[in-house]
Amino acid sequence: MPNQQETNSSQQLDRFSEALATARNMQQDWLNYGIDFVHFYVEDVDGDWLERWGEESILDSLKEFLVSDDDVAVRVRQILGERSLFDVAVNLEECLSLSEENDRLYAVINLLAGRENNYDASREIDDIELLNLAKNLLKKLAEIL
Repeated sequence: MPNQQETNSSQQLDRFSEALATARNMQQDWLNYGIDFVHFYVEDVDGDWLERWGEESILDSLKEFLVSDDDVAVRVRQILGERSLFDVAVNLEECLSLSEENDRLYAVINLLAGRENNYDASREIDDIELLNLAKNLLKKLAEIL
């Protein structure tokens, strides 16, 4: 038991040391570059993020839908099994960013079938059911977004 506590303390000390080093580097960049140091640490600092402050993001809407009681969302969760809904929402956002409708459809089918990663494909899902679910999902998401 004491060995485990020493390991935990050592890990906590290592994490603290890393955080402290990062903060020191950030402070040094501030001293070296002035206010322009923010460009090193903030992505899209010159974008319209301030104007969009408070608006619900697409990712938030996708996450809300995936956990809802909607029939399509329930069926999607059943097919997804134990996969992270956050990861699925991120992947859905990528699918929706595709310009061609057929590309979006096939990307969603692949996502649902688990073909984008090393998902256990031992659960057979009927291709027609998968196609219909993907179409219904895209239709619902179009209504929401």
